[in-house]
Amino acid sequence: MSTYHALLIAVFVVASFLIVYHHVGYPLLLKLIAKRTVKEETTISLRHFQRTAEDSERPTITVVIPAYNEEEWIADKIRNTASLDYPSQKLSVKIICDGCSDNTVNVANATIQEAICSDTLFEVIEHKQNRGKVAIINEAMESTQSDLTVLSDVTSLISIDALLIAESHFQNEQVGVVNGTYSLFDCGSEGEEKYWQYQSSIKSAEANLATSIGSHGAFYVFRSHLFQPLASNSINDDFILPMRIVQKGYLADYDTNVIATEMQPTQLSDDFARRLRISAGNMQQAITLFGLFHPKFKAIAFAFFSGKGLRLLMPYLMLATLVSSALLQQYAVFQIAFYLQLAVYATSLVCWACPSLLSFKPFGLIHYILLGHTASLIGGLRYLVIKNSH
Repeated sequence: MSTYHALLIAVFVVASFLIVYHHVGYPLLLKLIAKRTVKEETTISLRHFQRTAEDSERPTITVVIPAYNEEEWIADKIRNTASLDYPSQKLSVKIICDGCSDNTVNVANATIQEAICSDTLFEVIEHKQNRGKVAIINEAMESTQSDLTVLSDVTSLISIDALLIAESHFQNEQVGVVNGTYSLFDCGSEGEEKYWQYQSSIKSAEANLATSIGSHGAFYVFRSHLFQPLASNSINDDFILPMRIVQKGYLADYDTNVIATEMQPTQLSDDFARRLRISAGNMQQAITLFGLFHPKFKAIAFAFFSGKGLRLLMPYLMLATLVSSALLQQYAVFQIAFYLQLAVYATSLVCWACPSLLSFKPFGLIHYILLGHTASLIGGLRYLVIKNSH
């Protein structure tokens, strides 16, 4: 065997191992660790919307809701927020309308006058010019004086005891962020549903291992004083913001009883564009938070690499596996591996051409995963090109 073939075999073996490890090995390892890890339970004092003696000791909370052209969903979001079980004297809500060109502001102002909202301090802030979510968050945090801050998307409805459960985690002074479970009310596809179920299980397990890696804009809570202004070009603010808090030495906790349900259906036509943006953000956050890969962060570095790091590398590893096996076809095992890979990729292409096949669960899952890796490749490279061109 030549040195050239030995090198190709090494590339194939390493790339294949990392692909399998990321998709199968890491989740199984997290499950094994979770079974052996007993987390200390936090004390939750249920109010059932009645005033209690503990209310005076609860932290103050500001809920920040950025909104841009959300007239369809803003009323439901306001009513949902007003229904959260938390002492009203400790809670305030900022609805920040970012240069809306529709009726969002009028709907919001009308809704906060409803009886259900009378006990909650709502503030509708209107900006005439659209400046983007990052600018809105940075400005909102300048005037936020509460102990805790919640960031939540307009289209996500929150479980009524979410604030009570979340604030109980902050009894641990090491906790800087609390994340909840993200669920979809109406899935765009079977693959999308399975993907988010997988992501929820991974986040929960990572919290058992070390810390929850990243948040979801649907709902997360953090200690207000730990906020660090975001760079104006930040793409995935819901990852950069909480992970900078983790980088300071705090933990990001995860609670499956805190639930944020996305009400807006995912349009398959818009899904790929959304994933391109997220993938560009993944590349940006890996560069911005590169220090978290350092061994001094121990389990956090391991989880960050195994999850986010390998996800970013996955399309390149898949290409390396395909090319190396193609160049080693004189060996039967690599020829079989090559054609198996082609079959998987062909399945995704056929599903793309014939969307009706997505109803078959295995095909739908394969297509959704490969579409994500394709978006990761294009989005990541696009970010690097644009970044280096400025």
